[in-house]
Amino acid sequence: MKRVLVTGAAGFVGTYMLDALRTAGVEIMALATDPPERPTAVGEITWRYGDLRDERYVADVVQAARPDTVIHLAAISHVPTAAADPALAWDVNVTATARLLHQLGRARDAGRIDPMILVVGSAEQYGRHDTHESPLVESSVQAPRTVYAATKAAQEILALQCWRATGLKVVVARSFNHSGRGQPTRFLLPALVQRAVELRGAAPGTSMPVGNRSPIRDFLHVSDVVAAYISLCQRGAPGEAYNVASGTGWSVQQILERVLARAGVHATPVEDPSLVRPVDVPVLVGDSHKLQRATGWSATRALDDIIDDLLHAATL
Repeated sequence: MKRVLVTGAAGFVGTYMLDALRTAGVEIMALATDPPERPTAVGEITWRYGDLRDERYVADVVQAARPDTVIHLAAISHVPTAAADPALAWDVNVTATARLLHQLGRARDAGRIDPMILVVGSAEQYGRHDTHESPLVESSVQAPRTVYAATKAAQEILALQCWRATGLKVVVARSFNHSGRGQPTRFLLPALVQRAVELRGAAPGTSMPVGNRSPIRDFLHVSDVVAAYISLCQRGAPGEAYNVASGTGWSVQQILERVLARAGVHATPVEDPSLVRPVDVPVLVGDSHKLQRATGWSATRALDDIIDDLLHAATL
C-alpha cells in the first residue's frame, strides 16, 4: 500500500481510515462531496471534491490517483435515510460503485494500475435468520429486509461480478455494527449515550425514550473496523467476502444498561413508538473466523471502550 484512494473520506469511518493511513506513511487521495469539518493538514492528503455519480469526475480522480489500493467507503449508510429516498440510495450505493469499478477497470486494462479494491458492504445484507444460525458465516443466505440492505447486497454482486468477468482485484467486507467517537447521533449507540448524558443530574426514575430493546447486535470499535479493512487490502483474497464482526451479541437492553451504568444515570427506559423500526432484524451477530484466518486480524477494543469514547466526546 503506497498510493491509496479513499472514497467517503470525510465520513465517520473515513476520518479514522485517513488517520490510520497517515500513520502508515502512505500517499493518500481522499474523495468527498464536500470539505471535511476537520480538514487534514495541507500536504499530507490530497483532497478531491465531487460526486461519484459523475462519470467525468470518477475518471479524473482515478487517473490522478493511480492507486495501488482503493478503499470504497462512500455510501448512504443510514437505514431510515435510504428508506426515505430509495432511488437516491440505489444511485449512490450501487450505480456510483459501478462507475468507480468501470473506471478502475479501464485504467487496469490500459496497463496504468492493478489495484486491490475493498468494497464495504453490511451485515444488514443477511436479513432475518433463526437464532440457532447465529453467529452468521459468509455462506449464510442473504435476505435483505431494507432498501439499504438491498443496495449493499447488489453492490456486492456487482463487485464480485467484475472480479469474475475481468479479474479486477475486488475484496468485499460485510461489516457488522460499529461505533465510536464522531458517529452521528442518528445511530443507536451515540443516540443512547447522548440521551443518557442529557439526563445526568435528573431525578432517579426519570423517563428516557428508547426504541425496541430486544434486537441483538454485534458491535466493534471503529478503529478495529479500520484495522480489518486495511488488513483485507493487504492480505484478503480477491473475489471473497469477509465478515467484520466481534462474534459477541448484545441486546439493545443490555447495551442500554451498560450506557446508563457508565454514565452514572438512573433513568427509566420508556419505549417511544417513533424510535421503533418495524424491519429491525432480531439477531445480527457475525462469525469473523474467515477474516482472522486470512489476515491475522482480531478485535482489540470492547463494548465498554466504545461507550466510554462516546461518553467522553458527548461531555466535551
